[in-house]
Amino acid sequence: MKRLKICLVSLTVSPDSADGEAKVVRALFEHLKHQGHDVTLITGMWNKDLGEPDIIQFKLIKRRFFWVPHFYYRVIKFLRKNNFDIIHANSAKAALPIILAGRTKFLCTIHDFTPFETELTTIPIERLLIKFVSKRASKIITVSNFVKTEFYHYIPKLDKNKIVTIYNGIEEKYKPYPEEAQRLKERLKIKGPILLYIGRITPYKGVKYIIEAYKRVKAELPTVNLVIGGKPDYLMEKEYVNWNELYNDILFTGFLPEDELAYYFSMGDIFLTYSSSSEGFGLTPLEAIACGTPVICSSLTVYREILGNNAIFVPPKDSIKLATKILHLLSNKELGESMVKNAQTFIKKYSWNMVGERLEQVYKKFLNSED
Repeated sequence: MKRLKICLVSLTVSPDSADGEAKVVRALFEHLKHQGHDVTLITGMWNKDLGEPDIIQFKLIKRRFFWVPHFYYRVIKFLRKNNFDIIHANSAKAALPIILAGRTKFLCTIHDFTPFETELTTIPIERLLIKFVSKRASKIITVSNFVKTEFYHYIPKLDKNKIVTIYNGIEEKYKPYPEEAQRLKERLKIKGPILLYIGRITPYKGVKYIIEAYKRVKAELPTVNLVIGGKPDYLMEKEYVNWNELYNDILFTGFLPEDELAYYFSMGDIFLTYSSSSEGFGLTPLEAIACGTPVICSSLTVYREILGNNAIFVPPKDSIKLATKILHLLSNKELGESMVKNAQTFIKKYSWNMVGERLEQVYKKFLNSED
Protein backbone atom coordinates (compact mmCIF):
# COMPACT_ATOMS: atom_id res chain seq x y z
CA MET A 1 0.00 0.00 0.00
CA LYS A 2 1.29 3.48 -0.84
CA ARG A 3 2.46 5.76 1.95
CA LEU A 4 -0.49 7.71 3.30
CA LYS A 5 -0.74 10.97 5.18
CA ILE A 6 -3.03 10.08 8.08
CA CYS A 7 -4.55 12.17 10.86
CA LEU A 8 -5.94 10.39 13.91
CA VAL A 9 -8.18 12.46 16.19
CA SER A 10 -8.74 11.22 19.73
CA LEU A 11 -9.71 12.85 23.02
CA THR A 12 -7.14 10.72 24.85
CA VAL A 13 -4.03 8.69 24.15
CA SER A 14 -1.95 6.34 26.24
CA PRO A 15 0.03 6.77 28.44
CA ASP A 16 -1.29 10.29 29.07
CA SER A 17 -4.64 8.57 29.78
CA ALA A 18 -5.29 4.97 30.79
CA ASP A 19 -8.72 4.21 29.30
CA GLY A 20 -9.17 1.47 26.73
CA GLU A 21 -9.78 3.82 23.80
CA ALA A 22 -6.57 5.69 24.65
CA LYS A 23 -4.60 2.44 24.52
CA VAL A 24 -6.19 1.38 21.24
CA VAL A 25 -5.48 4.65 19.44
CA ARG A 26 -1.87 4.65 20.64
CA ALA A 27 -1.34 1.10 19.38
CA LEU A 28 -2.97 2.05 16.07
CA PHE A 29 -0.71 5.10 15.80
CA GLU A 30 2.41 3.01 16.41
CA HIS A 31 1.35 0.31 13.95
CA LEU A 32 0.62 2.75 11.11
CA LYS A 33 3.94 4.51 11.65
CA HIS A 34 5.72 1.14 11.64
CA GLN A 35 4.05 0.42 8.29
CA GLY A 36 5.71 3.56 6.90
CA HIS A 37 2.76 5.95 6.87
CA ASP A 38 3.03 9.64 7.77
CA VAL A 39 0.83 9.70 10.88
CA THR A 40 -0.20 12.65 13.04
CA LEU A 41 -2.27 12.11 16.16
CA ILE A 42 -4.06 15.13 17.62
CA THR A 43 -5.40 14.82 21.15
CA GLY A 44 -5.72 16.56 24.49
CA MET A 45 -3.15 16.87 27.24
CA TRP A 46 -4.80 15.58 30.41
CA ASN A 47 -1.93 14.53 32.65
CA LYS A 48 1.48 14.88 31.02
CA ASP A 49 3.34 15.95 27.92
CA LEU A 50 4.38 12.84 25.99
CA GLY A 51 7.10 14.66 24.11
CA GLU A 52 6.24 12.92 20.81
CA PRO A 53 6.66 15.15 17.73
CA ASP A 54 3.88 13.37 15.80
CA ILE A 55 1.45 13.41 18.75
CA ILE A 56 0.08 16.92 19.06
CA GLN A 57 -1.40 17.42 22.53
CA PHE A 58 -3.52 20.50 23.00
CA LYS A 59 -3.46 21.93 26.51
CA LEU A 60 -6.97 22.09 27.92
CA ILE A 61 -9.10 23.77 30.53
CA LYS A 62 -9.67 20.66 32.64
CA ARG A 63 -12.81 21.69 34.46
CA ARG A 64 -15.84 19.59 33.56
CA PHE A 65 -17.20 20.46 30.10
CA PHE A 66 -14.95 23.54 29.80
CA TRP A 67 -12.44 21.50 27.82
CA VAL A 68 -14.97 20.90 25.00
CA PRO A 69 -14.98 24.30 23.18
CA HIS A 70 -11.26 24.74 23.89
CA PHE A 71 -10.30 21.36 22.40
CA TYR A 72 -12.70 21.64 19.45
CA TYR A 73 -11.43 25.11 18.52
CA ARG A 74 -7.82 23.85 18.44
CA VAL A 75 -8.70 20.77 16.36
CA ILE A 76 -10.78 22.78 13.88
CA LYS A 77 -7.98 25.31 13.44
CA PHE A 78 -5.43 22.52 12.89
CA LEU A 79 -7.53 20.64 10.33
CA ARG A 80 -8.24 23.79 8.32
CA LYS A 81 -4.51 24.41 7.97
CA ASN A 82 -3.47 20.85 7.04
CA ASN A 83 -4.48 18.30 4.42
CA PHE A 84 -4.53 14.51 4.86
CA ASP A 85 -5.38 11.43 2.79
CA ILE A 86 -7.15 9.89 5.78
CA ILE A 87 -8.84 11.55 8.75
CA HIS A 88 -9.92 8.98 11.33
CA ALA A 89 -11.75 9.90 14.56
CA ASN A 90 -11.54 7.63 17.59
CA SER A 91 -15.06 8.41 18.86
CA ALA A 92 -18.13 10.49 18.04
CA LYS A 93 -16.86 13.23 20.35
CA ALA A 94 -13.57 13.31 18.45
CA ALA A 95 -15.42 13.39 15.11
CA LEU A 96 -17.52 16.49 15.77
CA PRO A 97 -14.67 19.01 15.29
CA ILE A 98 -13.82 17.26 12.00
CA ILE A 99 -17.33 18.01 10.79
CA LEU A 100 -17.18 21.57 12.14
CA ALA A 101 -13.89 22.06 10.26
CA GLY A 102 -15.77 21.39 7.03
CA ARG A 103 -14.25 17.98 6.34
CA THR A 104 -16.96 15.88 4.71
CA LYS A 105 -14.91 12.70 4.15
CA PHE A 106 -13.69 10.92 7.27
CA LEU A 107 -13.80 7.62 9.15
CA CYS A 108 -15.03 7.24 12.71
CA THR A 109 -14.65 4.37 15.16
CA ILE A 110 -17.62 3.83 17.46
CA HIS A 111 -16.44 1.65 20.35
CA ASP A 112 -19.78 1.09 22.11
CA PHE A 113 -23.24 2.47 22.81
CA THR A 114 -22.69 3.34 26.48
CA PRO A 115 -24.83 6.54 26.40
CA PHE A 116 -27.80 4.47 25.16
CA GLU A 117 -27.39 1.62 27.64
CA THR A 118 -26.42 3.26 30.92
CA GLU A 119 -27.60 6.19 33.00
CA LEU A 120 -24.24 7.90 33.38
CA THR A 121 -26.01 11.13 32.52
CA THR A 122 -29.63 12.20 32.09
CA ILE A 123 -28.65 14.55 29.27
CA PRO A 124 -29.09 12.84 25.85
CA ILE A 125 -26.43 14.92 24.09
CA GLU A 126 -24.06 11.99 23.59
CA ARG A 127 -26.81 9.84 22.09
CA LEU A 128 -27.69 12.60 19.64
CA LEU A 129 -24.01 13.10 18.86
CA ILE A 130 -23.45 9.43 18.01
CA LYS A 131 -26.48 9.48 15.71
CA PHE A 132 -25.36 12.72 14.05
CA VAL A 133 -21.75 11.64 13.51
CA SER A 134 -22.75 8.16 12.30
CA LYS A 135 -24.88 9.70 9.57
CA ARG A 136 -22.15 12.16 8.52
CA ALA A 137 -19.16 9.77 8.57
CA SER A 138 -18.07 8.26 5.26
CA LYS A 139 -17.14 4.99 6.95
CA ILE A 140 -17.91 3.70 10.44
CA ILE A 141 -15.61 1.19 12.13
CA THR A 142 -16.98 -0.90 14.96
CA VAL A 143 -14.85 -3.06 17.26
CA SER A 144 -17.18 -6.08 17.39
CA ASN A 145 -20.08 -7.56 15.47
CA PHE A 146 -22.15 -7.01 18.60
CA VAL A 147 -21.67 -3.24 18.30
CA LYS A 148 -22.46 -3.49 14.60
CA THR A 149 -25.84 -5.07 15.39
CA GLU A 150 -26.53 -2.30 17.91
CA PHE A 151 -26.47 0.20 15.05
CA TYR A 152 -29.46 -1.68 13.60
CA HIS A 153 -31.29 -1.18 16.88
CA TYR A 154 -30.37 2.38 17.87
CA ILE A 155 -29.92 3.97 14.42
CA PRO A 156 -32.08 1.76 12.16
CA LYS A 157 -32.14 4.13 9.18
CA LEU A 158 -28.36 4.30 8.90
CA ASP A 159 -26.75 2.97 5.71
CA LYS A 160 -25.44 -0.39 6.91
CA ASN A 161 -23.04 -0.71 3.97
CA LYS A 162 -20.72 1.87 5.49
CA ILE A 163 -20.26 -0.07 8.76
CA VAL A 164 -17.31 -2.45 9.04
CA THR A 165 -16.07 -4.47 12.02
CA ILE A 166 -12.37 -4.41 12.91
CA TYR A 167 -11.45 -5.98 16.23
CA ASN A 168 -9.04 -4.24 18.58
CA GLY A 169 -5.53 -5.63 18.86
CA ILE A 170 -3.34 -6.77 21.74
CA GLU A 171 0.08 -5.19 22.04
CA GLU A 172 3.06 -7.56 21.93
CA LYS A 173 4.14 -6.57 25.44
CA TYR A 174 1.22 -8.53 26.87
CA LYS A 175 2.79 -11.89 27.60
CA PRO A 176 3.69 -13.81 30.78
CA TYR A 177 6.24 -12.17 33.09
CA PRO A 178 6.64 -14.72 35.91
CA GLU A 179 9.75 -13.20 37.48
CA GLU A 180 8.44 -9.62 37.41
CA ALA A 181 5.08 -10.84 38.72
CA GLN A 182 6.74 -12.56 41.65
CA ARG A 183 8.75 -9.45 42.49
CA LEU A 184 5.58 -7.38 42.28
CA LYS A 185 3.79 -9.78 44.61
CA GLU A 186 6.63 -9.49 47.10
CA ARG A 187 6.67 -5.69 46.84
CA LEU A 188 2.94 -5.57 47.50
CA LYS A 189 3.38 -8.09 50.36
CA ILE A 190 0.73 -10.43 49.01
CA LYS A 191 0.64 -14.11 49.93
CA GLY A 192 -1.88 -16.56 48.56
CA PRO A 193 -4.01 -16.65 45.38
CA ILE A 194 -4.89 -13.33 43.74
CA LEU A 195 -8.17 -12.26 42.17
CA LEU A 196 -7.55 -9.29 39.90
CA TYR A 197 -9.68 -6.54 38.40
CA ILE A 198 -8.18 -3.78 36.25
CA GLY A 199 -10.30 -1.19 34.54
CA ARG A 200 -12.60 1.77 34.99
CA ILE A 201 -14.55 1.87 38.23
CA THR A 202 -18.02 2.96 37.22
CA PRO A 203 -21.43 1.52 38.16
CA TYR A 204 -21.98 -0.80 35.20
CA LYS A 205 -18.54 -2.41 35.56
CA GLY A 206 -19.87 -4.52 38.42
CA VAL A 207 -16.98 -3.99 40.83
CA LYS A 208 -19.30 -4.11 43.84
CA TYR A 209 -20.38 -7.63 42.81
CA ILE A 210 -16.74 -8.66 42.50
CA ILE A 211 -16.18 -7.45 46.07
CA GLU A 212 -19.25 -9.33 47.30
CA ALA A 213 -18.09 -12.52 45.55
CA TYR A 214 -14.60 -12.09 46.99
CA LYS A 215 -16.03 -11.90 50.52
CA ARG A 216 -17.88 -15.19 49.97
CA VAL A 217 -14.75 -16.84 48.57
CA LYS A 218 -12.63 -15.56 51.45
CA ALA A 219 -15.02 -17.10 53.96
CA GLU A 220 -14.09 -20.51 52.52
CA LEU A 221 -10.53 -19.72 51.45
CA PRO A 222 -9.02 -17.20 53.90
CA THR A 223 -5.73 -16.89 51.99
CA VAL A 224 -7.35 -15.41 48.87
CA ASN A 225 -6.61 -11.77 47.92
CA LEU A 226 -8.39 -9.18 45.79
CA VAL A 227 -6.51 -6.50 43.88
CA ILE A 228 -8.53 -3.73 42.20
CA GLY A 229 -6.66 -1.49 39.78
CA GLY A 230 -8.10 1.67 38.26
CA LYS A 231 -9.63 5.00 39.22
CA PRO A 232 -13.29 5.71 39.97
CA ASP A 233 -15.34 8.07 37.83
CA TYR A 234 -17.30 10.90 39.44
CA LEU A 235 -20.31 8.61 40.01
CA MET A 236 -18.26 6.21 42.10
CA GLU A 237 -15.91 8.51 44.01
CA LYS A 238 -17.80 8.40 47.32
CA GLU A 239 -18.39 4.64 47.18
CA TYR A 240 -14.73 4.07 46.29
CA VAL A 241 -13.65 6.07 49.37
CA ASN A 242 -16.03 3.98 51.47
CA TRP A 243 -14.60 0.75 50.09
CA ASN A 244 -11.10 1.85 51.02
CA GLU A 245 -12.25 2.50 54.58
CA LEU A 246 -14.35 -0.65 54.94
CA TYR A 247 -12.18 -3.26 53.23
CA ASN A 248 -8.65 -3.21 54.63
CA ASP A 249 -8.01 -6.65 53.15
CA ILE A 250 -8.56 -5.45 49.56
CA LEU A 251 -5.73 -3.72 47.72
CA PHE A 252 -7.01 -0.69 45.83
CA THR A 253 -4.08 0.39 43.68
CA GLY A 254 -5.66 3.39 41.98
CA PHE A 255 -4.10 4.35 38.65
CA LEU A 256 -1.68 1.74 37.30
CA PRO A 257 1.22 2.84 35.06
CA GLU A 258 1.04 1.46 31.55
CA ASP A 259 4.49 -0.14 31.82
CA GLU A 260 3.39 -2.21 34.85
CA LEU A 261 0.07 -3.53 33.55
CA ALA A 262 1.48 -6.73 32.07
CA TYR A 263 3.17 -7.51 35.39
CA TYR A 264 -0.13 -7.14 37.24
CA PHE A 265 -1.93 -9.33 34.70
CA SER A 266 0.82 -11.93 35.08
CA MET A 267 0.53 -11.79 38.88
CA GLY A 268 -3.16 -12.72 39.00
CA ASP A 269 -4.46 -16.24 39.50
CA ILE A 270 -7.83 -15.21 38.05
CA PHE A 271 -8.75 -12.06 36.16
CA LEU A 272 -12.31 -10.86 36.75
CA THR A 273 -14.32 -8.49 34.58
CA TYR A 274 -17.99 -8.30 35.42
CA SER A 275 -19.81 -5.61 33.46
CA SER A 276 -23.58 -5.67 33.36
CA SER A 277 -23.95 -3.69 30.10
CA SER A 278 -22.38 -1.46 27.51
CA GLU A 279 -19.17 -3.21 26.54
CA GLY A 280 -18.09 -2.86 22.94
CA PHE A 281 -15.13 -5.23 22.98
CA GLY A 282 -13.23 -6.69 25.95
CA LEU A 283 -9.58 -5.72 25.77
CA THR A 284 -8.50 -6.35 29.38
CA PRO A 285 -9.59 -10.02 29.49
CA LEU A 286 -7.66 -10.64 26.27
CA GLU A 287 -4.59 -8.96 27.76
CA ALA A 288 -4.95 -11.11 30.89
CA ILE A 289 -5.15 -14.30 28.84
CA ALA A 290 -2.10 -13.22 26.83
CA CYS A 291 -0.25 -12.81 30.14
CA GLY A 292 -1.16 -16.35 31.20
CA THR A 293 -4.07 -15.60 33.55
CA PRO A 294 -7.45 -17.36 33.16
CA VAL A 295 -10.56 -15.19 32.96
CA ILE A 296 -13.99 -15.23 34.56
CA CYS A 297 -16.35 -12.63 33.13
CA SER A 298 -20.00 -11.72 32.77
CA SER A 299 -21.95 -13.52 30.09
CA LEU A 300 -22.46 -10.48 27.87
CA THR A 301 -22.96 -11.23 24.18
CA VAL A 302 -19.87 -9.24 23.23
CA TYR A 303 -17.63 -11.12 25.69
CA ARG A 304 -18.82 -14.41 24.24
CA GLU A 305 -18.06 -13.11 20.74
CA ILE A 306 -14.56 -11.87 21.59
CA LEU A 307 -13.46 -14.60 24.01
CA GLY A 308 -15.20 -17.61 22.46
CA ASN A 309 -14.69 -20.69 24.66
CA ASN A 310 -11.65 -19.20 26.34
CA ALA A 311 -13.24 -17.85 29.52
CA ILE A 312 -15.73 -18.86 32.19
CA PHE A 313 -18.98 -16.90 31.88
CA VAL A 314 -21.30 -15.89 34.73
CA PRO A 315 -24.61 -13.99 34.50
CA PRO A 316 -24.17 -10.32 35.52
CA LYS A 317 -25.08 -9.03 38.99
CA ASP A 318 -24.93 -12.47 40.62
CA SER A 319 -22.17 -12.46 43.22
CA ILE A 320 -23.18 -15.91 44.53
CA LYS A 321 -22.67 -17.62 41.16
CA LEU A 322 -19.51 -15.60 40.61
CA ALA A 323 -18.09 -16.79 43.94
CA THR A 324 -18.95 -20.40 43.04
CA LYS A 325 -17.05 -20.17 39.74
CA ILE A 326 -14.07 -18.51 41.44
CA LEU A 327 -13.83 -21.29 44.03
CA HIS A 328 -14.16 -23.92 41.31
CA LEU A 329 -11.35 -22.44 39.25
CA LEU A 330 -9.07 -21.88 42.24
CA SER A 331 -9.49 -25.51 43.24
CA ASN A 332 -8.79 -26.76 39.70
CA LYS A 333 -5.38 -25.42 38.74
CA GLU A 334 -5.24 -27.75 35.75
CA LEU A 335 -8.43 -26.18 34.37
CA GLY A 336 -6.94 -22.70 34.50
CA GLU A 337 -3.72 -23.85 32.87
CA SER A 338 -5.69 -25.64 30.15
CA MET A 339 -7.80 -22.54 29.48
CA VAL A 340 -4.72 -20.36 29.02
CA LYS A 341 -2.89 -22.93 26.90
CA ASN A 342 -5.85 -23.46 24.58
CA ALA A 343 -6.27 -19.70 24.16
CA GLN A 344 -2.78 -18.97 22.85
CA THR A 345 -3.63 -19.83 19.24
CA PHE A 346 -6.98 -18.05 19.50
CA ILE A 347 -5.52 -14.70 20.65
CA LYS A 348 -3.18 -14.50 17.64
CA LYS A 349 -6.06 -13.15 15.56
CA TYR A 350 -5.96 -10.08 17.80
CA SER A 351 -2.35 -9.25 16.99
CA TRP A 352 -1.87 -5.71 15.71
CA ASN A 353 -0.31 -7.06 12.53
CA MET A 354 -3.58 -8.77 11.60
CA VAL A 355 -5.79 -5.96 12.90
CA GLY A 356 -3.67 -3.29 11.21
CA GLU A 357 -3.71 -5.14 7.89
CA ARG A 358 -7.50 -5.21 8.02
CA LEU A 359 -7.61 -1.48 8.75
CA GLU A 360 -5.28 -0.66 5.85
CA GLN A 361 -7.63 -2.57 3.55
CA VAL A 362 -10.49 -0.40 4.78
CA TYR A 363 -8.41 2.73 4.20
CA LYS A 364 -7.65 1.56 0.66
CA LYS A 365 -11.33 0.99 -0.14
CA PHE A 366 -12.16 4.35 1.40
CA LEU A 367 -9.65 6.11 -0.87
CA ASN A 368 -10.78 4.21 -3.95
CA SER A 369 -14.37 5.25 -3.28
CA GLU A 370 -13.15 8.87 -3.30
CA ASP A 371 -11.78 8.56 -6.85
